Amino acid sequence: MADALIHPSAVIAEGAVLGQGVRIGPFCVIGPRVRLGDGVELKSHVVIGGDTSVGAQTVIYPFASIGQDPQDLKYRGEDTRLEIGARNRIREYVTMNPGTEGGGGVTRVGDDGLFMASCHVAHDCRIGDRVVLVNSVAVAGHCVIGDDVIVGGLSGIHQFVRIGQGAMIGALSMVTADVLPFGLVQGPRAHLDGLNLVGLKRRGASRAEIAELRRLLADLSRGAFREQARQVQADDHGAMAQEMLDFILGPSDRSFLKPL
Repeated sequence: MADALIHPSAVIAEGAVLGQGVRIGPFCVIGPRVRLGDGVELKSHVVIGGDTSVGAQTVIYPFASIGQDPQDLKYRGEDTRLEIGARNRIREYVTMNPGTEGGGGVTRVGDDGLFMASCHVAHDCRIGDRVVLVNSVAVAGHCVIGDDVIVGGLSGIHQFVRIGQGAMIGALSMVTADVLPFGLVQGPRAHLDGLNLVGLKRRGASRAEIAELRRLLADLSRGAFREQARQVQADDHGAMAQEMLDFILGPSDRSFLKPL
């Protein structure tokens, strides 16, 4: 607790571990198995419970509820945990739940994410680095979201869905199947609408890399993604195209969002 700044109205349970320079604002409640990294800031009225770790320099805003019991009827109080990485910004009314025994026992959130107001990250999810969930996004249990994904406001991600790195989900989308890396998805019943070209350019993808991804997506769209991917996997591919193929052929029993 060296150099920690704690408001007198905050309730810190015995057993909680606070790193250097932690700042805890008014009316926060911290449970006995919570671990806050160096420089974590809780603005006010933040509740953190369960077996929860929060990485260094993360900032959590008022009325966020972190580490409370999973919203899963099968949960019976088993010992599970929530791991949140460094330098995240977790805005007002965000909820993040720990894992369940049936899902591996842990929910993991990476580094440098932005979780805007009223977002939900359910049990057993794995959220990558630099992920942005815009206001009121709901991510159901067991989902996997890769690095650099942006999910537009008021979107819902169905349980067990995988979203590949660099994908963009448009606002008001209902995502019920896996999303290819670098894909652009939108629609009330979401469909694949090509590549996330803005995201690719922001990450420095070359024209040649983008052209290769376009060719690969056209080839894949000629039939079932997995079958088409098996046919071309032996060819020589750049890193981004190979990432797309590896994602398609990875372990999943769900289908993929495809173009209309």
